[in-house]
Amino acid sequence: MQIFSLPQQLEVPLFQRPYVWDEGDQWEPLWEDIRRLTEMRLASPGTLATHFLGAVVVQAHEGAIGTLSKSNIIDGQQRLTTLQLLMDAAGAVLESAGFDGLAGQLESLTHNQANFVASQSSRLKIRHTNRDQAAFDEVMGADPPIDHGSLRHSGSRIVRAHGYFTAVVSAWLGDGEEQATRAQALVGSLTSGLQLVAINLTAAENSQEIFETLNARGTPLTAADLIKNFVFQRLTAEGADTKTAYAEQWPFDTKFWESSVSVGRYNISRGSLFLNQWLVSQLGEEIGPQQTFSRFKAYVTHESAVPMHDLLLLIKDQADRYQAWSHAADDPDRQLSTVEMAMYRMNANDVHLLKPILIWLHSRGLSKSEIDAVVMSCESWITRRMLLRLTSSDLGRVVADIIALHRDAPADELADRVTNHLSRLNVVSTYWPGDAEIREALRGELAYRRFKRGRLRMFLEAIENDFRRGSNQPQVPRRGYPIEHVMPQKWSSHWPVESNEAELTRADHIHRLGNLTLLTTSLNSTVSNSGWPTKRNALRNHDTLLLNSRMLAEVGNDEWSEEAIDRRTEQLIDELLKIWPVPAGHSGTVVDPHQRSSSGPEMRELVTAGVLPEGTELTPRPGNWESPRAVVRADGKLLLDGKVFDSPSGAGKHLRGGATNGWHFWRLPDGRKLVELRAATSAVVLTPRMRAYQDFWGDLLATLTERHPGWTQATTPPAQSWITLPFGSSTIWYGMAFTSKGARVELFFGGPDADANTLAFEQFVAKGGPLVAEFGDSLHFDPLPENKSSRISVDRLGPDVEDEASREDTLNWFIETMARFRPLTQHIRSEIQS
Repeated sequence: MQIFSLPQQLEVPLFQRPYVWDEGDQWEPLWEDIRRLTEMRLASPGTLATHFLGAVVVQAHEGAIGTLSKSNIIDGQQRLTTLQLLMDAAGAVLESAGFDGLAGQLESLTHNQANFVASQSSRLKIRHTNRDQAAFDEVMGADPPIDHGSLRHSGSRIVRAHGYFTAVVSAWLGDGEEQATRAQALVGSLTSGLQLVAINLTAAENSQEIFETLNARGTPLTAADLIKNFVFQRLTAEGADTKTAYAEQWPFDTKFWESSVSVGRYNISRGSLFLNQWLVSQLGEEIGPQQTFSRFKAYVTHESAVPMHDLLLLIKDQADRYQAWSHAADDPDRQLSTVEMAMYRMNANDVHLLKPILIWLHSRGLSKSEIDAVVMSCESWITRRMLLRLTSSDLGRVVADIIALHRDAPADELADRVTNHLSRLNVVSTYWPGDAEIREALRGELAYRRFKRGRLRMFLEAIENDFRRGSNQPQVPRRGYPIEHVMPQKWSSHWPVESNEAELTRADHIHRLGNLTLLTTSLNSTVSNSGWPTKRNALRNHDTLLLNSRMLAEVGNDEWSEEAIDRRTEQLIDELLKIWPVPAGHSGTVVDPHQRSSSGPEMRELVTAGVLPEGTELTPRPGNWESPRAVVRADGKLLLDGKVFDSPSGAGKHLRGGATNGWHFWRLPDGRKLVELRAATSAVVLTPRMRAYQDFWGDLLATLTERHPGWTQATTPPAQSWITLPFGSSTIWYGMAFTSKGARVELFFGGPDADANTLAFEQFVAKGGPLVAEFGDSLHFDPLPENKSSRISVDRLGPDVEDEASREDTLNWFIETMARFRPLTQHIRSEIQS
């Protein structure tokens, strides 16, 4: 690493952007490249394997004097900063493990020797002059072992990067017999295995022009371009006929392969995407789009024993097959095979996850039925997660695992093994959802608003095809048929209702799955918004689609109503579950049910968890609009201006008249943004015991609604061991709780003023004779000075929330005890106040 070997200081100018690299996109891929390089060197001690990190541009300071030269980093400061953090973190780990000599080698790359630096000046070879300076200086100057959480700048990306590299280096180094060998190999990789191209400018050269040329002008090279250059260099070295190879075996210089496709937040060429997916199919590793070239080069150079000429023939054969699947999927009238249909659905959804599986399966020489069985299981896994709108960020790892773990499975066992693998996934980020969860979610889902049009159309096409399969009809043409609301979105003129409640119910049904269908051509707006008799006749003109003819046959001469929508929703859900089935008995059990949104829990989940009570009034942020309050409903929707909105953003858009991020727009009664509540709740884990609490308190609240409706207005059960009921004071409340020894009914004194809590508690104790007479030894007066609070409680030994046999008895005990406890404490309160 020559750029760091000389005594010098490289400065990050003030105008450079701050450090922005993060774990997922940069730290982890960089470490994986270095780890892989080091392990190659360990496996083959004589190897000269290296890893290329790209180019940086530095410019010498004008008139620099003294023994220590200084330069500005014009381009590459993110990369250089990260390398310094990695080297320093690795050095700290090595020093803590007793490898002082090796740690010193790395220190020479991050710190200048003291005799080159003026007194009181920093020895660091990279100097930040922007807002990152304090964090960088602090962590790079900390003595090992470093407690990153105790640093003043522990929350900065700089410190978090250093902490990340400390953790992964320590874990990889281990503490076994091979620790010394691994330490030596790692230092060798860091000192001599990493390559950078450094462009050194004089002070007089135009650095901005060079920076723009590198970063903005021209078309950047794609992974396919880089791989192409590498492939033909290898072919030349092998003595191959490169002209023939280019003309006959390199397929990626065509319009099809050069066209751009979207992969997450990246737009890459289809050729680059295929080469990435081909690598995954070969290696069984998850490989990010930005690591395609470096991983391809490492695979060919150090892992594959196949000559480049033969490897190119293999790539060409699989690329031709991939292109044929794509062309078939683009043909709207073709009767697609299982693999071609999977390709079409992935393209329609912009989800390419299963393509490495397709390449892998076809490289094994399997029969069509063996391939189809695996594809159908994998597609069910992906699609069911899409139906619940679950994150796909961790699914690429599962795809890679399937390939790595089952590459040697016998052909006749492969489908069962893959299906079992998917069935065993039990965390939110990867699990295979069961029927019950999907049915519950889709019943009330506003499908038209929740799903992208292409995805929703794909669901409806799949249902239509399943109907047709039963009568041996051909697949429905994939011509982007329009999605129609049976009961129109603008229903008020021709579909009137009699009450505000009926209006809310209707609005809640308009976008549900059961009210949606496909048409071969769009209806004009007049017909589309007409009353049911006219609309029904118009739909009959599209009865070539079984979605419509079956619906019309079932409704007959009856009106199309909310009840009809509910019935059809259930029917369509049944079809979706049949099209994408799970193994018999599979329920989709999750052992770490974190909130299912990549951004955090949805409104309905916040209400269900008890952290956003029904009836909470949300206020908009300050602005030039009136300030009505949006009221949270039990189903998580918002009531505003007499209208129901299924998301905070929808309610915000209604109020502002433009696109709004509702999570930031709406404020809680305590002044917090809604997004802050969401973030605070996103780490909530609903364990089986928490679900038991939620179920128990749900039954209790339902019983209170019948027997004692005045005790509480709450309807949403909390997922915790206690529940609170109002007492008539903001600092005192009733509680019912499960404890480590049993169950408890209590009056809790928990205001912010500890002295006021103690005074109120002592007043109740002084007048507590009736409570003692009623409850005897089961009554306890407990000052809780460590919590600055107090409690009067009635306790019962024994019951546990997960004891189903005693559930009814425990429920009755809570209610009957509170019925005795409540009037006595209210009477004492009246005496104190008088």
